[in-house]
Amino acid sequence: MEFLWEGILAVTWKQLVMYCVGGALIWLAIKKNYEPALLLPMGFGAILVNLPMSGVIDQIAQGVGTTHGIIQWLFETGIGVSEAFPLLLFIGIGAMIDFGPLLSNPKMFLFGAAAQFGIFLTIIVATLLGFDIRDAASIGIIGAADGPTSILVSQVLRSGYMGAIAVAAYSYMALVPIIQPMAIRLVTTKKERAMRMPYTPGNVSKRMRILFPILVSVIAGLVAPASVSLVGFLMFGNLIRECGVLNRLAATAQNELANLVTLLLGLTISFSMHAEQFVTWQTLMILCLGLLAFVFDTIGGVLFAKLLNLFCKNKVNPMIGAAGISAFPMSARVVEKMGIQEDNQNHLLMHAVGANVSGQIASVVAGGVILGFFL
Repeated sequence: MEFLWEGILAVTWKQLVMYCVGGALIWLAIKKNYEPALLLPMGFGAILVNLPMSGVIDQIAQGVGTTHGIIQWLFETGIGVSEAFPLLLFIGIGAMIDFGPLLSNPKMFLFGAAAQFGIFLTIIVATLLGFDIRDAASIGIIGAADGPTSILVSQVLRSGYMGAIAVAAYSYMALVPIIQPMAIRLVTTKKERAMRMPYTPGNVSKRMRILFPILVSVIAGLVAPASVSLVGFLMFGNLIRECGVLNRLAATAQNELANLVTLLLGLTISFSMHAEQFVTWQTLMILCLGLLAFVFDTIGGVLFAKLLNLFCKNKVNPMIGAAGISAFPMSARVVEKMGIQEDNQNHLLMHAVGANVSGQIASVVAGGVILGFFL
C-alpha cells in the first residue's frame, strides 16, 4: 500500500505553487474568456507535468528503463527539433488576416514598426538586471505581442525561461483591453483621443493582394534572413486566403488547423513549466519585464503618431499608433472603443486595423532581426 502514498508524499511546495498557477490559467480561460484556446491547455498541462513521477514526461522506471511521456515528446518533436507548432500556427494566422486596410493606406506600415520599441527597451533593461543576453533577447520579444514568435525565438536562442516567457506573452495578449487603455491615457489628452479620422478606403486590386505576401516574404528574407520561416509561413497563409483558388484550404487553415495547433501548442509549452524552473524570482522579473514591453510598445506607437503629426497635413489620431502592436484584432478594438468613448461618432476601427496588421508583420520581422543578431 505504500506506493499509494509515494506520489502524495513526493509533492513539493514548488509543485503546489504550479498547481495554483495552472488553476489560475484555467480560471482566466473559463471565467474571464482570456485566450481560452491556449491558456486552458497550458494551465492543465502545467498541472500534469508537475505531478510527481508524471507519465506525461520521460521517466526512468526500475526494471523497465526509460518510458517516454507524450507532452515531452510533443515538445521535443514539435518545438525542440523543428519549431513546427509555432510556425504552423502562423499559416492559420496569415489566413485570417485581411491586409486590405493596410494596403489602402500604406502609411500604417510606420506604426507597426514604431510599436516594436518596447522589445528593444526591454532587452536593454533585462540585460542591466543581470539576464544573459540571449535570455534578455527572448524576454524582450514578449513585446512583440505575438505568442508563437515569443515561443520560437526563446526556443531557437535556447532560453531557460521559455515557460515563463510563454505565460507572460499570452497572458498579456489576453490583457490588452486592460493594459493598453491605461498606457494610452498616460500619453494622450481627451482632445487627442477624440480626434476624428475620416476613412476613405482605397481600391486594392486582387493582383496586389496576391503579390503582397510574396513581396513581403522576399524583402524580409533579404533584409533579415532569420525571419524567413516566421514571415514566410505567415505570408503563405495569407496567400492561400487571397489567391481565390484554395477557399477550402483557407477555411481549414483559419479554423481546423489553427485550432488544433493552438491546442497542441498549449499542452506542449507546459513541458517548460516544471516547478524547479518556473518557481523562481526570475519568473517574477520576466512577468514584470513583459508588462514593461507591452506598455512601452503602446507608448512608443502613440508618441510616434504625435511626432508624425508635426509633419503631416492630414493628422492622425495618436491612438492609432498604439494599434501597431501585433495583438490582432484586440488592439484595434481597444482603439475603436476608446475613440467612441470620447466621441460617439469617432470610428477609428479601419485605421486601427491597418496599423494592427502592420504590427503582425513588424513583430515577426523583429523576431527575425533578433535571431539574426543574437544567434
